[in-house]
Amino acid sequence: MMRTPLGALRMSTFLGLGAALLLFACGGGGSVAPPPPVTSGSLAVTGCVIAEGASSCQATISWSSINAAAPRVLLGGSTLATTASGTASPALGTDRVTVELFDGAVNLDEKSIGGTCVSASAWDGGKCLAFAVRADARAPTPFVENGQPVSLEVVIYKPLGAGPFPAVMFNHGSTGNGDDPSLFRLTYTNEGVARFFTERGWLVAFPQRRGRGSSDGLYDEGFTPDRSRYSCLQVPALAGLERALQDANAAVDDLRARADVDATRILAAGISRGGILAVAHAARRPGVFMGAVNFVGGWIGEGCSDAVAVNRSTFIAGAASPGATIWLYGENDPFYSVAHSRANFDAFVGAGGRGEFHVFTRAPGLSGHLIINEPPLWAPVLDAYLRLNGS
Repeated sequence: MMRTPLGALRMSTFLGLGAALLLFACGGGGSVAPPPPVTSGSLAVTGCVIAEGASSCQATISWSSINAAAPRVLLGGSTLATTASGTASPALGTDRVTVELFDGAVNLDEKSIGGTCVSASAWDGGKCLAFAVRADARAPTPFVENGQPVSLEVVIYKPLGAGPFPAVMFNHGSTGNGDDPSLFRLTYTNEGVARFFTERGWLVAFPQRRGRGSSDGLYDEGFTPDRSRYSCLQVPALAGLERALQDANAAVDDLRARADVDATRILAAGISRGGILAVAHAARRPGVFMGAVNFVGGWIGEGCSDAVAVNRSTFIAGAASPGATIWLYGENDPFYSVAHSRANFDAFVGAGGRGEFHVFTRAPGLSGHLIINEPPLWAPVLDAYLRLNGS
């Protein structure tokens, strides 16, 4: 009988124990259980436009899921579908509703969706009713660029009924910092502003200055030399303002020539750059404008070193207008603090300008630069202004 050396016996015992431990750690039995399948899913929603006189439109909801054992799509809390993927076109009104994709009780994705009334109409509680007639027009200018005549896009909101109507020329603002050229070609209008004025019998014109919207020409209202953003320096900023005033002149001359406009009753108005432009333009054309409506106006943001020099000097020049002005500003404005704008107003009044200054507060976290999107805030004071100065 042969004896096993003690060292070999110990090594054999060690290897056997290691193998046992490895099997234990791996679950034993020598096979690995596959991981449970991962469940996922996503929704894609597209809203719709409700025609004038209609109560709903067909929205589009698409969904897909992977490894969902009990897929379910809910629309406003009610089951829309129970398939793993698909598309549906429910009829929706203007109220936003929630769309949810579930696997059993697990929420995989969630979106909200709703319809919007077609432009120049508003929801009356049951359907979309027209508050104005919208039309796209072109205003000729004396400018020629690259050998081609330049015309400006103008969006008109005309009150229902017969004219001629008093008119508001509403100037658009900038595009933030001027560093996103894709924004230059977006046409600016504001349905809340258009509805406010047209319901009171005023025609509203939204001209798009050169290079903005579908207007011809180059957008060149005070850029840095490489055109990467708006300049903070006084010289190029004021040159850009002067170019904007030239465009505004062409637009108001075309507006006054319209048969549906009462050329003796025209207001200048605008938002942000358009607000300060309205005040300046009213002073340049005192025989044309009755007054000016300034929503959060300023030409360059307060963060620019030359902001006071540019904004204040422009408002002081605007004091030459004989018409009354109304200045509408908001707390928590990232471009123009209330203190900055109040100081501009005080300088304007000190130079002989006529006006009233109002400050509004939106809900916490909302930008004061966008007070224009909440007509209930400013409608009462603007209504009073029109009663005093609009006839």
